[in-house]
Amino acid sequence: MSAASASPWLRPFRRPWLWIGLWLVMIAAVVFASLTAASNLPPPAFDGIDKLEHFLGYFVLAAWAVNLFARRRPQALAGVALIALGVGLELAQAALTDSRQADSADALANALGVLAGLMLAATPLAQLLMRLDGGRRPSGE
Repeated sequence: MSAASASPWLRPFRRPWLWIGLWLVMIAAVVFASLTAASNLPPPAFDGIDKLEHFLGYFVLAAWAVNLFARRRPQALAGVALIALGVGLELAQAALTDSRQADSADALANALGVLAGLMLAATPLAQLLMRLDGGRRPSGE
């Protein structure tokens, strides 16, 4: 059995460890950036850019999940987990840092980014990582 067919949840990648590993690194980067002291972050270019950053960050994470997972259920589970991560990190900012605070608007931007990323499942962009990987396409796609 090849690595490409080892999981019914994942798309049939030639190098699934690479794509999963990159996703986990991106998640770790979001966690790190969310819990880093505000003084260690670059100053905002304009008011409200942080909401755009939240939206885009979680959009990319969800879009990556859509590309990783072959079926809607694991995609949806990843989306729920990412929304929970966003809410949890907002609460952690208030509880674990002196220079950050929980912001419900940030959590909303995170959730909207996840939902927008999940919407890519119905588009050809859901196959982008498969094309980059050169993995085999399941029959019927």
